[in-house]
Amino acid sequence: MKVSEFNYDLPKELIAQTPIEKRDESRLMILNKEKLTIEHKKFKDIINYLNPGDVLVRNNTKVIPARLYGKKETGANVEFLLLNNIEGDIWETIVRPGNKLHVGTKVIFGDNLLEAKILDIMPGGTRKVEFQYKGIFNEILDEIGLMPLPPYIHEELKQKDRYQTVYAKYNGSAAAPTAGLHFTPELLKKIEEKGINIANVTLHVGIGTFRPVKEETVENHQMHSEHFYIKQEDVEKINKAKNNGNRVIAVGTTSCRVLETIADERGLVKETEGDTQIFIYPGYKFKCLDGLVTNFHLPQSTLLMLVSALAGKDYIIKAYEEAVKERYRFFSFGDAMLIL
Repeated sequence: MKVSEFNYDLPKELIAQTPIEKRDESRLMILNKEKLTIEHKKFKDIINYLNPGDVLVRNNTKVIPARLYGKKETGANVEFLLLNNIEGDIWETIVRPGNKLHVGTKVIFGDNLLEAKILDIMPGGTRKVEFQYKGIFNEILDEIGLMPLPPYIHEELKQKDRYQTVYAKYNGSAAAPTAGLHFTPELLKKIEEKGINIANVTLHVGIGTFRPVKEETVENHQMHSEHFYIKQEDVEKINKAKNNGNRVIAVGTTSCRVLETIADERGLVKETEGDTQIFIYPGYKFKCLDGLVTNFHLPQSTLLMLVSALAGKDYIIKAYEEAVKERYRFFSFGDAMLIL
């Protein structure tokens, strides 16, 4: 299967640069994968498509302000992007300019609030870095760090919490699970009052989510790895829905990847912690998932391949072309799609 089959034309002005004022006022495209219909709604209308007994599975990871600007002891400017916490105060980090940051180099951030030392050069050119500081690391990050917005967003984010879901709980992501950005506390309360269960998974989204597919053939692409866990209380909600014949609807591709990684052939899940490199593309048979809430994804991306696996490539490309025609907003701060 060729990567070029997952292409569509997107005018640059449709790439959303800022979040909409009210989260659940974004637009929602409803796809019925059996009838192959397309409807246009507001996101808050999602409640009308959810049934009592269904379970929404959302990713409650929290984005850390992982972009840091500092100076070497020589005074030269340096940029760090924290990727993952290896252990204690040691992190895997993307550094710029990479060719100037050798093992042993020290970098100062935020008027000496934070100091970093390069310990090692890792495969792919990232650096193993050890931080030294006084106080609490996450509080220092909140003070001096910036949200690591995707490369296609060029506007400054005025409110940090807008690149965070309202239910974000556990620090660890370098990118937001963006399908969840549309939910408000009020909408979630109405959904629960209707009898729809809400379960959580935690998958820490890595910057690899933005990595382009460089292979010509889909099957040759090597998927990045991301760490996840799911607790017993959430397992029970998901399995109850499956056993009762109700639907499991993932909020976002990250939640979907966790469910499909851990589900058995009956679609049942169990309490698990681990890493996933699951790559879902057309031909994949879903075990647990019945529906998906998702944003509009980049052309030729693994995420576009995932939604094509769920709903069919031709139908998805047709829906994307319709979204362009109807002037939907695309990508992280854009509008949403519900596939049922």
